[in-house]
Amino acid sequence: MRVQLVDPSAYTPPYDHALSAALAAAGADVELYTSRFAYGSVPAPVGYERVERFYRASRLAPGSSLTAQRARRVLKLAEHVPDMLRYRRDARAADVVHFQWLAMQQLDRRLLPRNVPLVLTAHDVLPREPRAGQRDAQRRLYDRFDAIVAHTEHSRDRLTDELGIAPERVHVIAHGAFAHLAELPAGPAPFQTDKRVVLFFGLLRPYKGLDVLLDAWRGIDDAELWIVGMPRMDVAELRARAPASVRFVTRFVADAELPAYFRRADLVVLPYREIEQSGVLFTALAFGKPLLVSDIGGFSELAARGVARAVPPGDASALRDALVAIPQRSSACAAARWPPPPANTAGSRSRAARSRCTAACRAAADRVRRALAQPLARLPHADRRAALHPAPPRTRHAVRARAAGRSLRARRRGPPRLASPRASSRALSPSRTPCPARRLSRDAAQRPSTPCRLAQPRTRASRAARRGSRRAR
Repeated sequence: MRVQLVDPSAYTPPYDHALSAALAAAGADVELYTSRFAYGSVPAPVGYERVERFYRASRLAPGSSLTAQRARRVLKLAEHVPDMLRYRRDARAADVVHFQWLAMQQLDRRLLPRNVPLVLTAHDVLPREPRAGQRDAQRRLYDRFDAIVAHTEHSRDRLTDELGIAPERVHVIAHGAFAHLAELPAGPAPFQTDKRVVLFFGLLRPYKGLDVLLDAWRGIDDAELWIVGMPRMDVAELRARAPASVRFVTRFVADAELPAYFRRADLVVLPYREIEQSGVLFTALAFGKPLLVSDIGGFSELAARGVARAVPPGDASALRDALVAIPQRSSACAAARWPPPPANTAGSRSRAARSRCTAACRAAADRVRRALAQPLARLPHADRRAALHPAPPRTRHAVRARAAGRSLRARRRGPPRLASPRASSRALSPSRTPCPARRLSRDAAQRPSTPCRLAQPRTRASRAARRGSRRAR
């Protein structure tokens, strides 16, 4: 099966790499269509091909500064429509096209490839920070896809209940842990401290509850809170209200630096106000770290399995009580038993739950492959063949272009070589006039005809004779 994964803006390179490599290992022929990642290096392809076809002009503005981000946004806006139309032609070679993200919902609905099964992963069911008209455009965009992948039952319920999508079009497939990040070598710890470390990692956005986390952290002096990530909001006020035991790293952290933060952390905290699923959570699972999350969205499903401890979203008091219960670094057994099991799970262990989650994630690639194959398998044989090998358009301009191409190829080949004078006279007879440059009319065989000019020798005398005959006529 030829699968094309598409992430035009390279929003999630670790996810794209992990899914592409897993599909390739499952036997699919995978191409990842994306753009160059502006903030650093990306993992080398393993079993698949990366094609950086989108937003090539945005390479002129690399870096993470605010000026560079604004310049890239303008360049992407100018390139989006031409690049999507160019990719539409490339998509004809695929059996299934699997989109990860589409940033311009108002336009993308009309720019998607045609005559090929389409799949979309609903990382965010609806935009959390929408612009004008973006939510309605997202709803209409779902109608263009044959299948939609959701990572949690919560996302599936939103797709079917809120947006009215048919349940048979929605497939729930686990996110999967980023094992390739845990295999990277770890550098030195970013900060030297003997205290316990609580890590908040990822883009700094308003919905992630950083203000609640700082309120809950007040009075905790025997541990350090590391807030690491590139800000997408003003963090000056947060810095001003943060206690002395809080360290900020407000920049993009590349994959090569990431293991040093997660291996030093004693706890990863995600106090989000709203979320469907988070790549940071599955990065922490890959490193085997205890998790403290908000009881919302897909986080609740993982907390019910004992993978994490959940607290009510926006509740600084409950979050503080959970943070105070962080085990000491010197007690490895206590760290393995943290977080303490909820009362209704009868002594479940987070390590066993993480093992079950990892085992489920190993089967995710095969489930994705089957989900990708379903839209194609539902088509009848004739429609399936037409979807895989669409015929070229038969518009007036396309017909003329193909006729012109045949004429040009015929002119380049020249007249046929004649083996004998007898064959020459037979070939130049009115009924067998070779004319590759033009089509004969319907009554050409009934009236006398002169040999085709392409078959006549091009000498100076012949050209003069033809000019004389034209003047005489």
